[in-house]
Amino acid sequence: MLLETDIINDLPERYRVQLINSLSGYKSANLIGSCNAQGLLNLALFSSVFHVGASPALIGLLSRPDSVPRHTLENIRATGEFTVNSVSTALYRQAHLCSARSDRSQSEFDFAQLTPQFKKGHRAPAVQQSPLSIYLTLREITPIEANNTVLIIGQVQAIELPQQALSEDGFIDHQLLDTICVSGLDSYHKTQPIARLGHAKMPTSATEA
Repeated sequence: MLLETDIINDLPERYRVQLINSLSGYKSANLIGSCNAQGLLNLALFSSVFHVGASPALIGLLSRPDSVPRHTLENIRATGEFTVNSVSTALYRQAHLCSARSDRSQSEFDFAQLTPQFKKGHRAPAVQQSPLSIYLTLREITPIEANNTVLIIGQVQAIELPQQALSEDGFIDHQLLDTICVSGLDSYHKTQPIARLGHAKMPTSATEA
């Protein structure tokens, strides 16, 4: 089966969105916590969170075009803070509710029955039920001209997770945290580790090849 550009462009919109969202395979599922200048809390489900760099520690996420109100983006612009909260198998049904469009006056924490958690010195709410929460401050917001999406880059200020999930070499054991991933728009998956292979090196001599 070959789907070329003309075929893809002629597909029904919802079908095409699901297809293209599924192309890249499994992605992490995260709840983004934020609040506006008046302190109203917001919680949104994102599958576009990714590592940007370690020095400084930077995390990126993509927001859809702000041609319509995007509460998460607006809140981050207003306060300069947000949190990234991993979704576990115990949490995914409640997390999915946070992908629904809602009125600005209604907090997703309330209708998803999740508990906001605040840390001293941080304005944005984390999710108490999340196994891993990252507190970030805004570093930059960059428009993506190709499709009017918005790249948000935050700098890590604090990480909260169970001590037993952090290995001696700094590796975070997401299997122990029971975090899940998402494919497409609404398909949630558990993961299974295969192996840790360590740092790859090219052979230095013919005998090592």
